[in-house]
Amino acid sequence: MSNQKKFIVSHAPFWHDGSSITERSYNTMIAALPAVLFGIFQYGLPAVAVVSFSVSCAIFWELAMNFVTKRSLTIGDGNAALIGLLFAMLVPATLPWWAVLTGTFVAVIIGKQIFGGIGSNAFNPVVLAIAILMVSWKDLFDFDEALLNYDLEFTMLYPIAALKHFGTASIESFTAGDLLLGKQTGGIGATFGLGLIIGGIYLIIRGFIRWEICLTFLFAVFATALVFNLYDNVRFAGPVFHILTGYTLIGAFFLATEDSSSPVNFIPMLIFGVGAGVLTVLIRNIGAHVDGVIYAILVMNLLNPVLDKIRPKAIGKVG
Repeated sequence: MSNQKKFIVSHAPFWHDGSSITERSYNTMIAALPAVLFGIFQYGLPAVAVVSFSVSCAIFWELAMNFVTKRSLTIGDGNAALIGLLFAMLVPATLPWWAVLTGTFVAVIIGKQIFGGIGSNAFNPVVLAIAILMVSWKDLFDFDEALLNYDLEFTMLYPIAALKHFGTASIESFTAGDLLLGKQTGGIGATFGLGLIIGGIYLIIRGFIRWEICLTFLFAVFATALVFNLYDNVRFAGPVFHILTGYTLIGAFFLATEDSSSPVNFIPMLIFGVGAGVLTVLIRNIGAHVDGVIYAILVMNLLNPVLDKIRPKAIGKVG
């Protein structure tokens, strides 16, 4: 009688052994470092406080969930720390401590752990947390007002908001070079365009993210903004402005590419990127919100399971 061992594969979702999670998490944090350090240099001690507290809170919520569910400790894989860092990069340097605590709770507990942990989350945890904070306390994301309230000596404006409220005449002083070098207000780690691009290229070269989503997202933002600008260049800014402001670059390289909430097949990735890019500009130009990146990615996360069913026909299939 044969005593061969059978190879049994269960249905999804699968449990990952964590061998590459740590490497991906820490490399993503390394890629984000130039933008984060620039934000700290630009905003000073308030930014240090928000980044430190955000990372610490995210790790705490992960550890607490490990104890509650009686699972082995997972904080060593760096994923919780990465969530905390990305959350801090998207918020103003003056975000109150209770908002950081609440946001990281939503990201780690609701956005990640309740869905089953790494690999099971339907939405990008950080995007979900920021979206909920924006809906609940939208004034916290009025970057210009936040800096004024805390008496920070910062005279520049949040360009996306200026465009939304006053048209293209209000953003003529913003050059592409200035925006690329971070001469604008915004999230702690979202203003230094050059740093985000360098970090994104690093992640693509190392194979931690796929180029399909990044480039199609940026292409769609560029193309959609160009159409609007050609239609009315008084109300709608040009494509370069939309690429270099708001959450566009951090969204392209660090948010839209999150593994669990984005497609894995080629055509679905292209559709995902294009859809997020088009929605971003639509929300910015004719929607109620100043920056559409967060909501655009959230909508595409929702469509992700449907998109990933789009697959090429099997070659050689009979019948």
